[in-house]
Amino acid sequence: MKLKKLSIVIPAYNEGNTIHLILDKIKAVELIDHFTKEIIIVNDCSTDHTETAIAEYQSVNPDLDIRYYKHEVNKGKGAALHTGIAKASGEYLIVQDADLEYDPAEYNDLLKPVCKGFADVVYGSRFMGNNPHRILFFWHTIGNKCLTFFSNMFSNLNLTDMETCYKLFDTRIIQSIKLKEQRFGFEPEVTQKIARIPQIRIYEVGISYYGRTYEDGKKIGWKDGVRAIWCILKYGLFRM
Repeated sequence: MKLKKLSIVIPAYNEGNTIHLILDKIKAVELIDHFTKEIIIVNDCSTDHTETAIAEYQSVNPDLDIRYYKHEVNKGKGAALHTGIAKASGEYLIVQDADLEYDPAEYNDLLKPVCKGFADVVYGSRFMGNNPHRILFFWHTIGNKCLTFFSNMFSNLNLTDMETCYKLFDTRIIQSIKLKEQRFGFEPEVTQKIARIPQIRIYEVGISYYGRTYEDGKKIGWKDGVRAIWCILKYGLFRM
């Protein structure tokens, strides 16, 4: 039986203190349907000891398929994802932030619609299901829901969480899309462009969310929300 592979793309910036924790969680996951794991880490020119932490982890976990790439200048999360997507060799690909907001134990929840032959793309929604969700900021939640609603208007989808990190793609499909956004505009851009693919099968499943506060190191602010609105218009209305 030919084994299938899931490429796990991790953009990392100044995650030296926690990168080993997320890698431990990924290592512990037993994927369904004979999937193996390929971990692609893209270090977006971190200024801390992220590179050293990754090298140390690789040295003590030689059995884990970790592929490491580094940007020589800081380009942004979107640019790191572009690099990781281009390097992926698995049949399917999932985006994983280097922080601990999302639980790799739920990869199988996103894989199930794929394994059953229903889906090409699966979004993990923080706003549906009975999984645990940390209670954080009211206006941040309203902002996310408004951006999703606005995105749905132009994509003609009925997503509940466009901004989610957990997006699983058929690798051939995501690699065929020309992505431009270098920073946090990746989410609205990829959603608008995925939605335009004829007969694309998009599913959504509920996931957990262990959100971070700004004191914990959360990096997204109101300016990123404004950029997301512009990206929805740019790629949804003007179809650039």
